[in-house]
Parts: sequence; C-alpha cells; structure tokens
Amino acid sequence: MPRPLPHEADTPFMVYAGTGTDLIFNRGVNLPGFASFPLLENPNTRAVMAQQMQELVDLAGEMNLGCILDAPTWMANADRAAPLGYDAQRLAVVNIEGVALMEEVRQAADRDDVLVSACIGPRHDPYADIPSMTTDQARRYHTAQMTTLRDTSVDLVTAYTFNRPAEAAGCILAADDAGLRIVMSLVVETDGCLDDGTPLNQAIDQIDAETDAAAAFFMINCAHPSHFADSLTAHPRLQGVVANASRCSHAELDEADSLDDGNPQELGQEVADILHRNPAIRVFGGCCGTDMRHLRAMAKASRS
Repeated sequence: MPRPLPHEADTPFMVYAGTGTDLIFNRGVNLPGFASFPLLENPNTRAVMAQQMQELVDLAGEMNLGCILDAPTWMANADRAAPLGYDAQRLAVVNIEGVALMEEVRQAADRDDVLVSACIGPRHDPYADIPSMTTDQARRYHTAQMTTLRDTSVDLVTAYTFNRPAEAAGCILAADDAGLRIVMSLVVETDGCLDDGTPLNQAIDQIDAETDAAAAFFMINCAHPSHFADSLTAHPRLQGVVANASRCSHAELDEADSLDDGNPQELGQEVADILHRNPAIRVFGGCCGTDMRHLRAMAKASRS
C-alpha cells in the first residue's frame, strides 16, 4: 500500500532542497555544472549526501515531523546532463542510484513518516533564457526520466524550480503516464510571479486545467518569503513552501561568489507566518543558502 503523502497525513512534513549550496559552501564539495548526481559515483561524496539527509531525518524526528528525502536527480535529464558526458544509459543508472541512496537513509531511520522522492528539474536552466516548449513537447521530454523512476522505490517525484506553465503541465502528465505521484514546485521572481509574468495562483489553475489536476499538490521553492508572501491567497492546491535564505533575486544569486545564508531565525519566523496564514500548507523547508539551522528555526516558529 502506498505511503500517505503530506496532504494525506496528519503531521506536517519537512524537506531540504538546499543541498547544492550546502555542499559547495559549507562542505567543500565541488558540483560539476551545479549537478549533484555525479557525486553518486564517488563513495566519499555519496556518503556526504547521505549525511545531509540523515541530518534532516534526525531533525524531523526531534521535531515530531515527517520528512521527504529528495534524491539528487534534479539535473539528471538528457539536456542538462549531456555536457557532463552522460548518455541515456548512464543517466538511468544515476537516477536509480539516487533513489537507492535515499532508500538506504530511510531504511536506517525505520520510520513510516519518511518519504523518498525523486527530484525532477526543468529541461533548461530555469534562470537562463529558456526556449519555449509546448505541453506535449515537455510531456515527451520528461517521459524518459519518469520511465526509469517508475521501477524504483520512490513514493513520489517532486518537480522543483519550474517557471513555465506549459513545461510544468507536460512534466505532470509524464509522471501520470508512468503511474507516479507528483508534486509540482513552481519558482517565482521577486514580484511573486513566474518568470513569464504569470501570477502564481493563475499558473496553478492553468496547470490544473491542462492536467485534470493530476498533481498531488503544488509548492513554491527557490525564493525568499519576501518575494511571494503577499502573493499567497490560501490557494487550496498550494501546500508547500521551500524558501531561500537570501532576499536576493535569482540574477543576483547567480553572480554571487559567496554564500548569503540570511538570518535563520528571521527566515524561520517568516515561513511560520506563511504557514499560519495558509492552513493548506503541509510541507515546509529550505532551498538555496539554508542548512539545518534554518530548518530548525522554521520548525520551532511554526509550533509557536
């Protein structure tokens, strides 16, 4: 029987999507092209990634929260991986290995409220000049990764940092075709809108209309609460917030050569305020620039 997803469970869930910046700036690990999946092929860096997720499991248990373990597969799709020398066969292997690593962490935890998710990323760098893609094109493109993942132990796939409604819809349909439960996480700019100017709520409704509401729910990630807090109107389908530590724009962060980890206590309170005003939200956590300090502050503030 499938494990309950956060919107079906009694306890909120915590997630940590900020592993990339943590690896680079806090743990001294180089990410080729900002891709984490090549680290799976080195026992030493594989152990570092497992440790990151173990810290999340430990914190969630301490705070009486469930948690989602995201496999490091955000860039493990054909176009993003090709410059790193990965063909379809090698990509299939790293997708499977990424899930297997998260499964190892879950088995060690021996808890029912730990979910394993495969992280899905957009076809192109979401912060670059993105070529247009139709829903059907996106559906075909994302099918390869979904087909590989359907035979793993994932409880769900989480599509992070999508900022084009058509690609988001196509990705959801590809997951549905493969029989995978999917959470769609959109990214907004400092004005609370997607990169193409679509307001957040409008984007959710548009994607749901194109997919017959096939996604389990929606989230926001890779943005600071100050960028989107005023855009939230308690949309019932928006059930997750995964926040950046920095108030900087994506363009500013792309040019930064040092980590802006913001103020963990302040971020924790800002996320907690969003949770209190938007009762449908069942998942919270940290994205770029965050670490366990930020997640602990979020958990503590959300309970007050």
